[in-house]
Amino acid sequence: MFNDPLAAALAKIMNAERVGKKEVEIKPASTLMKRILGLLQEHQYLGSCELVEDGKGGVLKVNLLGNVNKCGVVKPRFSTKHTTFEKWEKRYLPAKDFGLLVVSTPKGIMTNMQAKQERTGGKLLAYCY
Repeated sequence: MFNDPLAAALAKIMNAERVGKKEVEIKPASTLMKRILGLLQEHQYLGSCELVEDGKGGVLKVNLLGNVNKCGVVKPRFSTKHTTFEKWEKRYLPAKDFGLLVVSTPKGIMTNMQAKQERTGGKLLAYCY
């Protein structure tokens, strides 16, 4: 049993990227995980992401492009305002405008740049660069 399936999924992606694999299977699948992987796919960190039902929660098959340097979850899930994203970018990302933070907002799951444009805060979930 996993304590944090999202952390396990991102660690699995990191390990597969390091050894040069082209595909990784993540289980169990969840809608939160699918949305976060969809954001990483939009920003060209991951290739296609496909949900396969196996009767036990589903499996996400993710094609890797080799573009992930590091990714992980933010623990504890800090609350932030739209004015304080720069503080968290300095802490989790290596340079300005390089990489992304994934934020859960009242308007849905989005990146830190989208949340700044929408002028909304939320809880930090993950980072990737």
